[in-house]
Amino acid sequence: MQAVRDIVAVIGGFLVVATAVSVLRTLVIPRARPGGMSRVVDRAVDRTFQLVLRRTDDYPSRDRVLSAQAAAYLVAILVAWMLAFLAGFTMLLWPWHETLGGAGREAASSMFTLGFDATATPAPTILDILAAGCGLIVVAVQIAYLPTLYAAFNRRETEVTLLDSRAGSPPWGPELLARTRYGMRARTDDLPEFFALWERWCADLAESHANYPVLVRFRSPQPMSSWLVGLLSVMDGAALLLSLCPSRDRIEPRLCLRMGFTALRQIAVAVALDVEWDADPDADLLLSYDDYAAGVQRLVDVGFPVERTAEEAWPHFRGWRANYEQVAYQLAWLTDAVPALWSGPRRWAAEPIPPQRPPNRVASDATGVTDARAVRGKPVS
Repeated sequence: MQAVRDIVAVIGGFLVVATAVSVLRTLVIPRARPGGMSRVVDRAVDRTFQLVLRRTDDYPSRDRVLSAQAAAYLVAILVAWMLAFLAGFTMLLWPWHETLGGAGREAASSMFTLGFDATATPAPTILDILAAGCGLIVVAVQIAYLPTLYAAFNRRETEVTLLDSRAGSPPWGPELLARTRYGMRARTDDLPEFFALWERWCADLAESHANYPVLVRFRSPQPMSSWLVGLLSVMDGAALLLSLCPSRDRIEPRLCLRMGFTALRQIAVAVALDVEWDADPDADLLLSYDDYAAGVQRLVDVGFPVERTAEEAWPHFRGWRANYEQVAYQLAWLTDAVPALWSGPRRWAAEPIPPQRPPNRVASDATGVTDARAVRGKPVS
């Protein structure tokens, strides 16, 4: 019987070490990838939420439930780590106890620093100290982890929120360009500055979401907003601009596209998705030509200064989008992002939601006065 206890103790030691490595890889070590335990917990939580939502096809209802998924994962991974440490130290202490329950009682007393049970010999005392240290460190590091997550979340959502007026809700690439030229009465020369800002946003996204993949599960405060769909709309806007307006080719949209699909690929690796590193620019897109042509027509309808027809620009647009379409669609599927136009399929029966456009109202519409002086803000005599 003692030999069995010794073998179990060795297994317990491996379990403690494996759990400690999982904690370090997830919470402490930069550039590390979450280990098997983190991924198992993430998949279990995700499947639980999908089971709850299996009969829900209404997106706002799904979004309300899924908004709790990231928090549920953080609680679940903390519980998993604590239970794994408890099981490991229980097995390590078993050789000094008659029963496994007695060893578990001492392990729990040490891990939660309760102090109601201990064995007064050197080896179990060392194990009790290690168990207490592991319990305290895991809880403390998890608490310290939260401000980092929410700081990155707040930085991410600032620019995503600003897209509501620039690209619609949910955002869409052609809508971004259409509002820049027509709806917002702005100059197309403002676009380089916009894309330069989003290049830096993408760099921050790559650093934060690749190191802390749980941020992928954090949903935007508004149901029609999404960091992923927002980035996709900005990249589509840049690709459309480069494809339709060759005379306006600038370095800023090119760098934004490059940093955008680089960020998506790094995030996809962090969450264990397949990544196509060398995309074929002549490969067929999942986005149909008819949907693309409808987006170009939106630009033509508002008077955007296109220089190529939709057919002429299609090979150029396809070459750009091939770099990021597959990985963006995979992430949209995984995160159940808002089903915007040009954002791919979802895990439920979802119809694409077009961007909401506020009515173009002026004062005369509200008051019923049509005199030109009232429109200019002057009273009518």
